Amino acid sequence: MSNGSIRPDEVTDILRRELGNFETEAEEYEAGTVLEAGDGIATLYGMSNAQASELVEFPEQDVEGMVLNLEEDNVGVVLFGDVDAVSEGDEARRTGRIASVGVNENMLGRVIDPLGRPLDGEGPIEGEKTVLPLERKAPGVIYRQPVEEPLQTGIKAIDSMIPIGRGQRELVIGDRQTGKTAVLVDTIINQRKTHEDTTESGDPVYCVYVAVGQKDSTVAQVKRDLERNGAMEHTVIINASASMPTPLQYIAPFAGACIGEFFRDTGRDSLVCFDDLSKQAVAYRELSLLLRRPPGREAYPGDIFYLHSRLLERAAKIINEDNVAAQMNNLPDALEDKVEGGGSLTALPVIETQAGDVSAYIPTNVISITDGQIYLEKDLFNEGIRPAIDVGTSVSRVGGSAQVSAMKDVASTLRIDLSQYRELEAFAKFGSDLDESTQQQLNRGERLVEILNQDQFSPVPVEEQVAIIYAAINGYLDDVAVEDIGEFEEEYVERLRLQHEEVLTEIRETEELTEAAEEAFESVAADLADVYTEEEEEEQEDVLEGAAA
Repeated sequence: MSNGSIRPDEVTDILRRELGNFETEAEEYEAGTVLEAGDGIATLYGMSNAQASELVEFPEQDVEGMVLNLEEDNVGVVLFGDVDAVSEGDEARRTGRIASVGVNENMLGRVIDPLGRPLDGEGPIEGEKTVLPLERKAPGVIYRQPVEEPLQTGIKAIDSMIPIGRGQRELVIGDRQTGKTAVLVDTIINQRKTHEDTTESGDPVYCVYVAVGQKDSTVAQVKRDLERNGAMEHTVIINASASMPTPLQYIAPFAGACIGEFFRDTGRDSLVCFDDLSKQAVAYRELSLLLRRPPGREAYPGDIFYLHSRLLERAAKIINEDNVAAQMNNLPDALEDKVEGGGSLTALPVIETQAGDVSAYIPTNVISITDGQIYLEKDLFNEGIRPAIDVGTSVSRVGGSAQVSAMKDVASTLRIDLSQYRELEAFAKFGSDLDESTQQQLNRGERLVEILNQDQFSPVPVEEQVAIIYAAINGYLDDVAVEDIGEFEEEYVERLRLQHEEVLTEIRETEELTEAAEEAFESVAADLADVYTEEEEEEQEDVLEGAAA
């Protein structure tokens, strides 16, 4: 036999080697074909067993989508990622997984997209993740308990008149450029105190900030503000910016609720800020119209109310009994062995109004779903009042029972005093002939407005809020010039810190206003008011002397 001939034993060895790795198992999957694609929507044929909210993959294009429409002969899918890559005739496969997001502690301090992928360029999010479905039924009434613990915002106007409790849903509503995001950012910054070991501010609150349809530069600015104020360590930012596909803007608030529920169901307190749900509603309207769903009022689909109600109902204070909490309805399998009672999820949704019209469709929907609203008014904002809260329209239907009792004692008449001041202020513009009591009310109102004015990024501890409001309500500022109120407040609080630190500590720890505290507030306020009044009189004398000369 020549050297070039084939030897049978060599052929046998090669065949044995090649066929030895052959796997007889077939890969089984349900596939469909794209009938139509465009505008971030794909219509598929051949997926008769697909489920609502199930993830679908397009293997050749490396794109994922979510089932939103289940028709008799086709399936409507919204696409995540490169929406232009999918075209007619492409193959799609079922994954069998419901749309979900992986959550763990390492997300804190990161910026992610609604699918949990990092956007901040700081590498992957390490650690084992708990995979939670985006859509989940809210806890039943058996697994809840009343809202009784305060969530301090550090904003005097809110903590005194529109208190928020842990587990509450409080709407922040107003026109664009009225300071809605500033309220959310300040609230998140104030939760830093709950993470400090030396604090008496209650259990730590983990925050989630969901940005929907905003500019990337705006979200970057929020991140910088949180980092500068030491609040980013306990915060997750979910960014579904205006440049991202519409489906991601639609699911972003659900992803935020998922992360909040992870902390809530493991026995911790969480705060989720949805900024804003108006843009989510617009995104959902766009998807619904593209999916050929019939339009209703303002072209929104018929289930637009359900979109926001099922999202916001997930905010809750969970019963403080582990064995009951462990039986919670619709508990994801991944959380079953981690459940602890006593956690909470507080929701602060934002709605943008047009020209102050709170009676439009989406604003009235969300007002009726939430437990109260903080209404920010354009006119007050333009007058320089920060935050520009309209006391007459703002309300908290739940937080009153969670308010610190010292604050409740001090600020019980604050709301009505301010409302009466606003009414008299409008009336006083028509004539200058006012009786003494009306003039006094106007003077008091001016000073109340001034002490509730607050710079951004400067949250005030609740004990100091109690102190300054006590001084204003009891008339110690009546003779202090309005332009000196800010300076008076700083000096007043500084004196209390130096001379009566034990009084402030007692209020912080017991949440009660004692007679000793009242005496301390009165003596410091009276002494300081005398100083400012004397200075004012001296300035007036100098002016009169100068005029006479």
